Amino acid sequence: MYSREELKILKKEFWEGFGEYSSSLPALRFKRRNFLLHNTRFKGVSLKFDATREGAFVILEISHKDTARQQRIYDHFLRYKVILEEDFPDGLIWEEMYLLETGQMVSRIYTMQANLDIHRRAHWPDFYRFMANAMIRLERNFLDVKSAWSE
Repeated sequence: MYSREELKILKKEFWEGFGEYSSSLPALRFKRRNFLLHNTRFKGVSLKFDATREGAFVILEISHKDTARQQRIYDHFLRYKVILEEDFPDGLIWEEMYLLETGQMVSRIYTMQANLDIHRRAHWPDFYRFMANAMIRLERNFLDVKSAWSE
């Protein structure tokens, strides 16, 4: 078991390592920043990474204060499901209602690689490869679908 401080240091090292890994990828070399993440320019929509003891996650999250608008955005992505899942042979996981630890209800569209544990440094290269490759594909597909949004 890790103490709270040890876990904080471990996660900091993990994300710093991921940043170094990402900056060395040819697909990201000429971008000003590595990934879009919160800078999607689509209000209420962000792209996220998560690394846990259960695995690696690459997430498109819809979290709008107006639940009706959140639903419209989710429905928009659902209409273009084929495009969003284009580079994901096993598809994506769609959760219309996902409860965050904070108690907020969001919608999530994501992919994951199970059987990885952030506490095991030997798994980190697998985390890095999966997360970077999946985010590059999800970003590309997201931008295609985003361009069709008209509201």
